[in-house]
Amino acid sequence: MVNFALTEEQQEFRKWVHEFAEREIRPVAPQYDETEEFPWPVVKKAAEIGLYSMDFYLQAGQDESGLMSALALEEVAWGCTGIGLGIFGTGLPLAALAGNGTPEQLKEWAPKMFGTPEDPRLGAFAVTEADAGSDVSKLRTSAKRERDGWLLNGTKVFITNGGIADVHVVVATVDPALGHRGQATFVIGKDTPGFREGKKERKLGIRASHTSEIVMEDCWIPAENLLGGDEKLAAKIERARSGQKTGKTSGALATFEATRPMVGAQAVGIARAAWEFARDYAKERQTFGRPIIEHQAIAFKLADMALETDAARLLVWRASWMARNGQPFPHAEGSMSKLKGGEVAVRVTDEAIQILGGYGYIKDFPVEKWHRDAKIFCIFEGTSEIQRLVISRALAAE
Repeated sequence: MVNFALTEEQQEFRKWVHEFAEREIRPVAPQYDETEEFPWPVVKKAAEIGLYSMDFYLQAGQDESGLMSALALEEVAWGCTGIGLGIFGTGLPLAALAGNGTPEQLKEWAPKMFGTPEDPRLGAFAVTEADAGSDVSKLRTSAKRERDGWLLNGTKVFITNGGIADVHVVVATVDPALGHRGQATFVIGKDTPGFREGKKERKLGIRASHTSEIVMEDCWIPAENLLGGDEKLAAKIERARSGQKTGKTSGALATFEATRPMVGAQAVGIARAAWEFARDYAKERQTFGRPIIEHQAIAFKLADMALETDAARLLVWRASWMARNGQPFPHAEGSMSKLKGGEVAVRVTDEAIQILGGYGYIKDFPVEKWHRDAKIFCIFEGTSEIQRLVISRALAAE
C-alpha cells in the first residue's frame, strides 16, 4: 500500500526543525551571506538541541521511511542553505567514513567529526581536484606506503569545511594506472604535519558555507588511517590488475550516489522558500487595481512553481525511501532527485525574482540570495550534465 501522508511523529519533527530554522537561521542569514563567515553560533545552537549530532544520524538511520533526513534538510535549507551546509555538511564525510571504513574506524572517527554541544567540530570529504571533478578517475593526489603508514601529496579544491574540519576523509590514488580502481580513502586529523588549508574560496552563493583548498605536502598518516584496512585495499588492487570486473563504482561515486537525495532535499527547501515568498508578495502587491496574483501571467507562474517544487520533493522522498530500504536505483533514482531538485530551485528562484520585479533584484528582499544559492545545486556533487549521464547509462544498462 502506498501512503503519502506523514505520520504524526514526522509532522512534529518537521515542525520542530522548521521552528529552529525560522527562529535561529533566517534572521541571521543575510549577515552570514554578507560576511562569508562560518556560522559557528548557529551550529552550536543546533548541537545543543541535538540537530547537529551523531545521535541525529543514528536516529535517521533507524527511520524505516528514510524521510527524517530529507525533512530536516528541506526545512533548514528553507532557512538558509549556506547555514544549512554548516549544520549538515558533516553528513557527507560521515557517509564516506561509514561506507568505506571498518566498524572500529567509524567508532573512533565519527565522534571526532561532531565534538560536543559545548565544543562542536566538523568533518570534510575531499575528492575534487583542479583537473578532476566529475571524472574521479583522473585524481592525482597520491598515497604511497612509507614507514608503516602512508605518505600523501596533492591538493584538493572546493572542499566544504576544508581546513576548518577536525576530520578530513580524503580520496587518493595508490596506483594511477588503474583509474578509480586504484584509489583508496584515508582519514586525516586536522593537526597532522604536512596537512594545511589552502585558499578559501569566495562564492556566488551558499556564502555561509566554508569552501577551501586543502594541501598535503609529505603528509604522513599511520596505516590504520586507511579506511577499510590493508587487506581490503590489496584485494581491490589485485582484482583491478588482473582485469576482474566487479560491477561496482568507485568509493567516492558510491558515497555521492547515496547522498544525492539529501542534496535534492536542500534544493527543494530553497524552491519552497522562494515560491512561498513570491506567493505572499503577489497577494499584497497591486497593479491595475487588484493584487497581481489575480493576473493570469503571475498566477500561472506561481502554479508552475508549486507544481515543480512538489514534483521534486516526491522524487527526493522516493529515492530516500529506496535508499533506506535497500532498494537498488535501477533508473538512477538518486541522481534523478538531485537533478530535478537543483534545476527546479534555479527556475523557481528565477521566477520569484521576476514576480517581484525590481524588488527581486535588490538585497532588501531575500529572493536574489536564494537564486544565488540555488545555482550550486546544478554543480556540486555531480553537475546536471553528469546526473543525466548517470541516468542515461542506467537506462541503457537495464
